[in-house]
Amino acid sequence: MNKIGVVGSGSMGSGIAQVAATAGHEVLLYDNNATALTKASDKLQKILNRLVEKGRMTDVEAKAIFGRIYFVDNLSAYEECDMVIEAIIENLDIKKQVFQKLESIVPDHCILASNTSSLSIASIAAACEKANRVIGIHFFNPAPLMKLVEIIPAIQTSPATLALAQSTIDKWGKLTVLAKDTPGFIVNRVARPFYGEALRILEEGIADVATIDWAMTSIGGFRMGPFTLMDYIGNDVNYTVTETVFKAFYFDPRYKPAFTQKRLSEAGYLGRKAGRGYYNYAEGVENPPANEDRDLGERILWRILVMLINEAADAVHWNIASREDIDLAMTKGVNYPKGLLSWADEIGIKKCVKALDKLYKEYHEDRYRCSPLLRKMSKNKASFFPKD
Repeated sequence: MNKIGVVGSGSMGSGIAQVAATAGHEVLLYDNNATALTKASDKLQKILNRLVEKGRMTDVEAKAIFGRIYFVDNLSAYEECDMVIEAIIENLDIKKQVFQKLESIVPDHCILASNTSSLSIASIAAACEKANRVIGIHFFNPAPLMKLVEIIPAIQTSPATLALAQSTIDKWGKLTVLAKDTPGFIVNRVARPFYGEALRILEEGIADVATIDWAMTSIGGFRMGPFTLMDYIGNDVNYTVTETVFKAFYFDPRYKPAFTQKRLSEAGYLGRKAGRGYYNYAEGVENPPANEDRDLGERILWRILVMLINEAADAVHWNIASREDIDLAMTKGVNYPKGLLSWADEIGIKKCVKALDKLYKEYHEDRYRCSPLLRKMSKNKASFFPKD
């Protein structure tokens, strides 16, 4: 692996380019928008200069990294690439078109990877004649800072492609986890209740935005509350991922989107980038304070947490990933305070099952069905990991 191509110069594509160049590769960063390329170049230079100022690297190192990144406006520049990573809009048809074009340019040994967060790798690979060299390599934003990378082989992906892609990303200093090619892979599947159940609690009027965020951070130990995080990600982006996963799972009610988020997206209240989302980010505006009632906060935390645990258990049940990789993905991919399966062991599987059954009895919605694996483990007094 000498020459790496990255398609798309947005924050994700630029971040991946920075990671690859830092690892010593020559990187070709492509965008069909000349203005976007210029912005990406300026932003990368600023980021590297800031790292120098903070003492994270020397000026010589920063200049060497930037010097290994070439900003190109024609995909024909990829004719000698060993791996190309696509990081463009989450639109399957557009991705297929890009992969078809790439295949006509790159050499036969070149790995073609998609950074998609939720789309089918098999569908993308099907657009190529040599589908065995297509794979999913999903970074998390910001790519230079986030350690986790999900590796997703399609059913067409060859063992050689998988081995080389994973070993390459490992050499870049990342923590790789292997995920089955199913909607949302690990993180974007397992994390859905963090947002979805918080929105349900809000829509039911049990608690407001600030109180739910307070419960999850102050009591639960999460780095960000769900509404702060949705505002950070962008309500349009988060809603699209939720809707994509919902449709891809044949409209399973467990992944049902919320009208609240849809309306905010339609109104343009996209979060920090728009100056307004669940919170108002305008200068001088004071957002309503949280209701710091401990009992209420613990009820909020427990309801969201047990739904997260249920989703993680179901991912094990359906062989989406190993138990170790699921816990690693959630702690390193979205900075959860604990691995959800380890957390379930700590709480007690039986207690989790009882909580889920209580929710199901109250709502009679399939959304709250308990994972068969959790029920079986409760019956057998089993745990996800060996007890010390």
